[in-house]
Amino acid sequence: MATLFELPQLSYVAPNFADIFVDSLRQYGFAAVVDHPLDSHRVERIYQDWLAFFASEEVSAFTMDPQRQDGYFSLRSAEHAKGFRVRDFKEYFQFYRWGRCPDTLRPDLESHFNSTLMLGATLLGYIAHSLPTSVSERLTEPLRDMIKGSQQTMLRVLHYPPIPEDQPVFRAAPHEDINLLTLLPAADGPGLELRLPGGEWVSVPHQPGQLIVNIGDMLQEATGGYLPSTTHRVATPDASHHSASRMSLPLFLHPRPDVVLSDRYSAEQYLRQRLHELGVA
Repeated sequence: MATLFELPQLSYVAPNFADIFVDSLRQYGFAAVVDHPLDSHRVERIYQDWLAFFASEEVSAFTMDPQRQDGYFSLRSAEHAKGFRVRDFKEYFQFYRWGRCPDTLRPDLESHFNSTLMLGATLLGYIAHSLPTSVSERLTEPLRDMIKGSQQTMLRVLHYPPIPEDQPVFRAAPHEDINLLTLLPAADGPGLELRLPGGEWVSVPHQPGQLIVNIGDMLQEATGGYLPSTTHRVATPDASHHSASRMSLPLFLHPRPDVVLSDRYSAEQYLRQRLHELGVA
């Protein structure tokens, strides 16, 4: 059972935001940002519209493409966390700029994608500016340049359905994100938990208007572990809340495939390995 943990809320308009943002990432692998420029009303509209889409027959026309990794992933095709055999109890739609999307839902999704990508590039710049010379010298190119021209950055519309009675399932089992940086606007319900360095699981309070930013494994790899990728999960609600569904909207910032992360991996090699480990490729 996770304890409640108050991840410090950082104002994007604070004069010292860049410093306190990076400090939070270094300490927790996560940062909670408020007063950010993303449109929360648009996010709420996306949640409402896509919840209706997931309940419609239209989803069958957008079944996921195993090669391109775009489209609709059902409960049967959802990923499982690395080291787990049971798939997470979720359905989702993966949207790329070049990918498929229902025409009526594209404008809001594309607008959110573009504004979040722009914010993510700014945050990567803050991170890069903070790196000590010994770490920045490891990078094969500036962090912001790694995502320029990338066709791999992906927006995921996630729906966690109500939990079946007497069926123990993971909404999202403990995992680390693959990418450089994840930007997650407030979900429409609680459930996010992260594991502190001492091993304790803590629940991140659900705050409307909050943006959660977390480090992915690729950024940890590129910085030689200086920036930690923190294990997190989406907890299964207690029995009194099993009938509630949950929507979330993470944007995963990915580098171009040719980016060299380290002596061990290019971005393409790293992504291919992890997709196989997750059971979706």
